[in-house]
This record gives sequence, structure tokens and C-alpha cells, in this order.
Amino acid sequence: MKKHAPADEMRGELDNLLSKINAMEIIASDEFQKGTVKVLRALVEGQIHSINEFEHLKKAIDLLTLQLFDVQNKIRS
Repeated sequence: MKKHAPADEMRGELDNLLSKINAMEIIASDEFQKGTVKVLRALVEGQIHSINEFEHLKKAIDLLTLQLFDVQNKIRS
């Protein structure tokens, strides 16, 4: 089973995709291509946002865990 890439690596790949989508927008000649570019951009930006939010959630869980250990140590003392 393949492990997923680290968040920074995924963000970098998505930034590269976003750059390619921006280039596609420049050369889009009809409404279908322009609409497709908009959909692709929304998907990639949504994925970047999800990765960022997941990182925030991990930090929040870490902080909460530290607080729980502090409370546990105070109860035992």
C-alpha cells in the first residue's frame, strides 16, 4: 500500500497544476474550454484549501492533546 505524499509535496504539485490551468485559460478559445478551466481551477483550489484545513486540524488536535496531558498530570499531583 502506497503512503500519501507529505502536505508540502501535495501543495507543490497542486500549485504546479494551478499554473498549468492558468496557461490553459490563456489559450482557451471557446466557452467550453473556458468553462472546463473554471471547473479545474475550482477543484484544485478546493483541494489546496482542504490540505490547509487538515493541517490546521492536526495542529489543533496536537494542542488539545497537550492540554489533556497537562490536566492529567495536575490531577495526579
